[in-house]
Formats: sequence, C-alpha cells, structure tokens
Amino acid sequence: MGGEIDRRAIAALSAGHFATDFSNGALPALLPFLVLRFDLSYTEVGGLMLVSALASSLIQPLFGLWSDRRGAVWLLPAGVALAGVGMALAAASTSYSLCLVFVTISGLGTAAYHPEGSKFAAFVSGSRRASGMSLFSIGGNLGVALGALLAAPLLLVFGRLGGLLLALPALVVAGMLLATLRYLESFAPEQARVRAAAGEDRPGALALLLAVIALRSVGWFGLLTFVPLWVVSLGHSETYGANLLALMLFTGGVGTLVAGPLADRFGRRPVLLATLVAAPPLVVIFVAVGGALGAVALALVGVCVVSTFGLTGVMSQEYLPSRIGLASGISIGFSIGLGGIAALALGSLADRVDLEAAMYACAVIPALAILPALLLPSPRGRPRLAPEPVM
Repeated sequence: MGGEIDRRAIAALSAGHFATDFSNGALPALLPFLVLRFDLSYTEVGGLMLVSALASSLIQPLFGLWSDRRGAVWLLPAGVALAGVGMALAAASTSYSLCLVFVTISGLGTAAYHPEGSKFAAFVSGSRRASGMSLFSIGGNLGVALGALLAAPLLLVFGRLGGLLLALPALVVAGMLLATLRYLESFAPEQARVRAAAGEDRPGALALLLAVIALRSVGWFGLLTFVPLWVVSLGHSETYGANLLALMLFTGGVGTLVAGPLADRFGRRPVLLATLVAAPPLVVIFVAVGGALGAVALALVGVCVVSTFGLTGVMSQEYLPSRIGLASGISIGFSIGLGGIAALALGSLADRVDLEAAMYACAVIPALAILPALLLPSPRGRPRLAPEPVM
C-alpha cells in the first residue's frame, strides 16, 4: 500500500482540520454581531481579523521547525482544543479588548495544529500527495463553512452566551485525536530517513510561491471579512450574509476534492494558474451584479480559491523537501498573516472611501498573482518515507 492513502489516518487529521478551522470560520460570521455589541468601525473589524491572522501565522513556522527537529504530535489535539475554546470565549466576550485576547488565543491554537497536521498528511498519503492533501484540506474547508453557517444562529437563538457552544466541535475532536495519537505516530519516519530521501531545496521557487499565496490571500481574507458586511449594507440580514459566506466555503470544499486528483494527473502549476485567472472576474460579477448570479459567482470564487489551499501546501513541501514541517508552517502562516494585514488595510479603505471600493480591491489584487505563478518551476515529488502503520 506504499502508494495509497491511509484512510483512517487521513480521516483523523481531516477531522482535526475541521474542528480547528470551524473556529476560524466562525469569526467572520460573528463580525456583524460584534459591530453592534461594541460599536466598531470597519478598521476595528479589520483589527480583529488581523489579530487572529497574526497569532495564527507568526509563530506557525516556529511550530513547523520544532516539529521537524523534535516531533510534536501532541500539538494536534492541543491546537484543536485551544482554537475552539478561544473562539467560543471571544464570541461570548463582554468587551472589545477581551475579544481581541480570546481571538489571539484561538489563533495560537490554529498555529499549533496546521504545520503538524500538514506534515502528517504528507506522511500518510503515499505517492498521492495532492490527493491526500486535498482530503486533509476538505476537513478545514467544511469546518470554515460550518463555522460561518452556525455562528450566527447560535447567537440569534441563545444570545451572547450561545457563542460558548462553538467550543463543542473542538473539544470532541481533540479527545478523538488523543485516542489516535499512537496510530498517527506510527507513520512518522526517523529524521535520518527524512534527510536521506529529501530532494534538493529550492528556496527561489518557494519565494515565488509565497508571492502567489500572499496576493491570493489579500482577496480571500477581504472576502471572508467583508462579504457578510457587504450583504448587510445592501439591506439583507446577518443570517443571509452568513449563509452566503457558507455557500462560498462549501463550494470551495467541493472544489478541493476535484483539484487534488486533477493536480496529481495534470500537474500542480496548471491547476493553480487556471484558478488564479478565473477568480478575479467572478469577484467583480458578485459585487457589480449581485442577486442570484452574484451568489453563483461567489460560489465559484470559493471553488477557485479554496481548492488551491492544499495544492500550494503540497508545492511548498516539494520546494523545501528537507523541512516539510517548516515549509507547511511558512506557506500557511504567510497566507494567514498577509491576509490579516490585508483585512486591516481593506477595512481602512472601506472607512476612507467606501465598502464597495474594498470589495473591488479583492478582485484586483489577486489578479497580480498570475505573473509569479507563470514563473513557478514544476514541483518534484518525493517518495513515501513512512513505514507501514502498526495495526
């Protein structure tokens, strides 16, 4: 089964990704409620996204480096639990300052989970790396979508304290991961084998990929932050805005299942480039046209953007094969960190000009990623390192 994906292991890792990103998805849907509760400006809204992004990004490469050098499988359940509890307390917070603190705690949980989860997803995927990473990513995609879908109803039905229920998925999945740690550890190769099997590191190629990720993240975090607020500004309800956000995320999850096998068959770069070309005009249709056609366009934006998260994760590992934990931490952390800064900048643009200008910026800036994507070299795969799991 050297070339096959271990379904039990990838299911556990994907479940952890689901629970971690459930908390991330809840934050954008909570923003309209927090705006009303704390009388926030768009810049302060962007500040919440920035704090979340920085907490979950700056330290992520350090977790990845630690994982590469010493191994840290315990970060899987710990990261999930921290992400969920932090976001639940943020949803129930009584002040903007406390909300910032709890969002930071949740972000640290996200930073702890992703590098270790991505590394083990590579270990258990055999030769089908892109397909395995897609299965890992689908958990996160569905988690973000359900977090966005359920956060608003919980607060509408149960009030501020209903936000505490957002911790339940994380606590359940953290317990499950604790029970499966020994099975997951059986896939981890010895460090000497990792160094022997690793190919040549290509930092220049990784730098180009990070440029693509950064530009893509500007538009994506802008949409996550401002789609609910844009919809509310047009006269719709907070629930409708959350549902539209969830639609974008759910369809993105479907796209992830398609993109991984396509990348394994036709190559990483062509699939990535096709999505980068398609997404910007779809954002323009969503903003300029709206209605049912705009909703369809937004759903397709989700397909184009979300489907490439796992893809760029695999490419980063293939560009830095001797340090795949660090590669995962850099690529995911860079994406989140730049996205958070973009959310703050776009919030300032919305305050100074208007929200429509910020929405159009979410289309223009990601289009710039097409150029560095054209310059990317083809990634080189690497053989399976892990031994067969002990049954």
